[in-house]
Amino acid sequence: MTLSLTLVCLWAVTANIIAMTPSKDYHWRNAYILIAVGIPILGYTVLQHGPWVGLLVLAAGCSVLRWPVIYLGRWLRRRGRNSVVE
Repeated sequence: MTLSLTLVCLWAVTANIIAMTPSKDYHWRNAYILIAVGIPILGYTVLQHGPWVGLLVLAAGCSVLRWPVIYLGRWLRRRGRNSVVE
């Protein structure tokens, strides 16, 4: 297994361990850290294995961090409605 896929697996295990621990802020601080660490790992994976594997890793990351993705989608939808009105 290459270094990038090893880092992806380590990121996924870390994310699941973090999800099992209690948190007062509903894990948002941890989600921001995981996103900040995951983006370079995703880029490195795309560099080593190409865009198809990168899309699979992105889908796996989105399934782990689903609430930040849902809130991003809602925010983009609101921004889209506001720009159409103006």
